[in-house]
Amino acid sequence: MRIDTNYINNPHFFDVLIIGAGPAGLTAALYAQRANLKVAFFEKDTPGGKVVKTSVVENYPGFKTVSGPDLALNFFQQASSIGAKFIYGEVTNISKLNEIFHVTTSDGMVRYSKVVIIASGMTERKLNIPGEIEYYGKGVSYCAICDAAIYKNKPVAVIGGGNTALEESLYLADICSKVYLIHRRQGFRAEEVIISKVKQHKNIQLILDAVPLSFDGDGKKITGLTYENVIDKKQGKISIDCVFPFIGFLPVNNFFEKLNIKNENNGFVDVDSNFQTKIVGLYCVGDVVNKNIRQISTAINDGTIAAVHAKKYIDEHFEK
Repeated sequence: MRIDTNYINNPHFFDVLIIGAGPAGLTAALYAQRANLKVAFFEKDTPGGKVVKTSVVENYPGFKTVSGPDLALNFFQQASSIGAKFIYGEVTNISKLNEIFHVTTSDGMVRYSKVVIIASGMTERKLNIPGEIEYYGKGVSYCAICDAAIYKNKPVAVIGGGNTALEESLYLADICSKVYLIHRRQGFRAEEVIISKVKQHKNIQLILDAVPLSFDGDGKKITGLTYENVIDKKQGKISIDCVFPFIGFLPVNNFFEKLNIKNENNGFVDVDSNFQTKIVGLYCVGDVVNKNIRQISTAINDGTIAAVHAKKYIDEHFEK
């Protein structure tokens, strides 16, 4: 395809635009930029995605342990240092016209590209119980590493039974006076090595077969939590200064509603083996993809494959 000169001469025209700067998006930026493409990536929050909010990473190859924020910063700096452009802002719409993608941000700015790679990730699932919204930022937090220091030597609660909930419980237990871990079942979905550490930690108290009913406070801050046993329906209360819900995630997909690429059952995006969606030239990588395993390592895999195939698509589809 021959590209219109109006695009070629436009400083806001790119080979590849990447939406999201987590591990998948930044890996895609790295590989696309190394392929001598003109690349930019958008991020509306801190670059690094969920890794920024993870205190310690213990399953990333090459590191016995590594700080999540440090790893995220390294991802970002590596992609930026070789020329990939960072654009701070929120993407609100994607459209395709005459084989060129139009990407609009919340400030009304439109940028153009031959390829778009969506790496928008997931957001925290909410409990939707009394006090959750009222006390957000006042004792309800979704980021242990962000807020743990505020609650040093104070009691806190964690809600959830997956890797994130248990990993953050361990992190908090070394800072806070006590961590109540609340989970609706006896069994956990986390890795066995993490489960073992949690069960052995003297500062973690398990409250199992239980669900939270409300986050209680004095109007200014959290003071406690009311929960219910799912078996005998008995209620209990604990006094805490903060609660950290880690009960899962929802795909960030609001900005591409019009593209009709979401799986109708769960809202994640279906892709082929090259991570291309049903729209030619539009790729999707990382946690927003409809898949079973979501790890830093799998996100990097996605970003690598999508970028390599994006380069191939551009070379075959557009005239030089």
